[in-house]
Amino acid sequence: MVVIRLSRGGAKARPFFNIVVADKRNRRDGRFIERIGFYNPIAAGGEESIRIAQDRLSYWRGVGAQASPTVERLIKQAAAKVV
Repeated sequence: MVVIRLSRGGAKARPFFNIVVADKRNRRDGRFIERIGFYNPIAAGGEESIRIAQDRLSYWRGVGAQASPTVERLIKQAAAKVV
């Protein structure tokens, strides 16, 4: 099964997450199919905290990829910022 989930990056105590499309059997930070965005939980001031390529997200959902609960929450959060 293909999932849309977070992949952790960044330094210790400074997390940064990529939003990736990956096979469910692969590790969290392992091989992925496509990077469709990022999430920076400690973005300060005018920095962008979340970006998701909506066209790629709709494509992957259209072919059956399922988003993790955390990514679902981030998608809703990003949609609220746009409006």
